[in-house]
Amino acid sequence: MTTKMMKRILQTAAFVAATSLATPAHAQFNGENLLGDMGVKSGTQPEPGTYISTMYYRYFADSIKAADGTMSLEANQTINAGVPLVIYVSPKKIFGAHYGLMAVMPFANGSLEASAFGLSETASTGPSDLYVMPAQLGWHLRRADITTGFAFFAPTGRHEAGASDNLGKGMWSYEVSGGGTAYLDKQRSLSISTMAYWETHTKKNGEVQFQRTTVHDVKVGQLLTLEGGIGKSFLHGAASIGAAYYAQWKMTPDQMEFGSAAPQLSIPDKHRVFGYGPDITIPIATKSKLIALVNARYLWETGAQIKTQGQSLVITTTFPVGGIKIPSR
Repeated sequence: MTTKMMKRILQTAAFVAATSLATPAHAQFNGENLLGDMGVKSGTQPEPGTYISTMYYRYFADSIKAADGTMSLEANQTINAGVPLVIYVSPKKIFGAHYGLMAVMPFANGSLEASAFGLSETASTGPSDLYVMPAQLGWHLRRADITTGFAFFAPTGRHEAGASDNLGKGMWSYEVSGGGTAYLDKQRSLSISTMAYWETHTKKNGEVQFQRTTVHDVKVGQLLTLEGGIGKSFLHGAASIGAAYYAQWKMTPDQMEFGSAAPQLSIPDKHRVFGYGPDITIPIATKSKLIALVNARYLWETGAQIKTQGQSLVITTTFPVGGIKIPSR
């Protein structure tokens, strides 16, 4: 056996041993999907028009769960994000569906502390990764709505190997989505909805720090995310109250290269997490025109494996450009 081969075997064995330990060695790379940003009527495309929205997102977690779901590490993670976005839905139809598009430019800051392992990372506020949905189709049926789309995340956020202030993921991500909203009554006031998002990624730019080790050619595993809810609508559908949920599974393992002489490796375990909580929408309107919609939801995470588990608050204010005329009684 040559010296070079022996070195490669030892490097690979060391890496596998490190990633097989409990607690932080099982930590995985996240995708781009913002969990909890969709809820009641998630499968419904807005009516034709232009919409400007602002979203406030806050996530707090105090533990990291192991592969068996038990707490493996006490860690405080707080993320705050301001998310402006623009949505356009055309009045014209393609294959019987309205065509829509969306652009989102998040601004975020965050912190991660795990004192037991000497970790302390903070990030100042700045732009994160740009989200663009160039194609969305929405069908409105008598007792259901159906929506499908394609989107991508561009690596516009700051990302450097080993940096403590990264705000982006350093990779391109692609998302295919589809789902719908079913109405349980003729008035379309009782609804249940689900949207599914399949997310794939390119390799991360440059080197990445993983468990205090520099790794190369990192590729995050593919992700399946479900988001939706069940709700009751009022005031011609402008107001609603209900419960939202999300669920996410990593479907393929993360891949990376440990050292210049090591082969491409993958982490066999794959994370998962579920969230649930109340969802309420309140309209702001005059007697004849809807000016804005304010949506708030609070979600608790449960069933996490190889991932943080915490709570999130999402508040979204949406302004239809020109307002929407309220039907007369």
